[in-house]
Amino acid sequence: MESTLEYPCPICNSEEGLTLSVHTSEIAYFGEHTEMTIICNQCGWRNTDFIPSEGKKPSVWSLIIDKSELMTTRVVRSSSCTVRIVELGLEVEPGDNATGYISNVEGVLNRFSDAIAMIQRSAMRDGNEGLEKVESCQELIDSIARIKEGEESVELLLLDPNGHSQILNESATSTELSEEEIETLAIGPQIPIFDSEDLAT
Repeated sequence: MESTLEYPCPICNSEEGLTLSVHTSEIAYFGEHTEMTIICNQCGWRNTDFIPSEGKKPSVWSLIIDKSELMTTRVVRSSSCTVRIVELGLEVEPGDNATGYISNVEGVLNRFSDAIAMIQRSAMRDGNEGLEKVESCQELIDSIARIKEGEESVELLLLDPNGHSQILNESATSTELSEEEIETLAIGPQIPIFDSEDLAT
């Protein structure tokens, strides 16, 4: 289903309206979900999110990554989810342009590695002043490579105040977030929110 929203673009403020594309499908072990994509035809901004058909509670999903076989584990990350790798002190919070995605553990690790490599390249341009940061970045990149090979163990966390995220592995655990924990988390982009009833009308 595709429709036009009478809502200004949060990036370019265009009043032309946003295009909403809605697609419902089944994800193995995750159940029926709605993939919702909002696009601005003026500036090209887009936001994709995944909304499960059944109501979910605010949750934190945890997976101990200690073997290479876990690299193929499916990960569903919504636009309201904070992703952490505890032992490496790495965290990605949902910003104003956060978008949901379906990937696997290796893909999540690659996203961290790519972001760190970008910071490293920027530090390299600073010459000697950025040398310490370059070395720190390389240590993190090397650690992520070892994790992918199963040579290093870390905990991957998905903290989602909307409860739309999930790690699809029998070794993964899920617990409900407390009110105090929810208050400390970013909630992602402030765009029009729809529930399953809105999308059905």
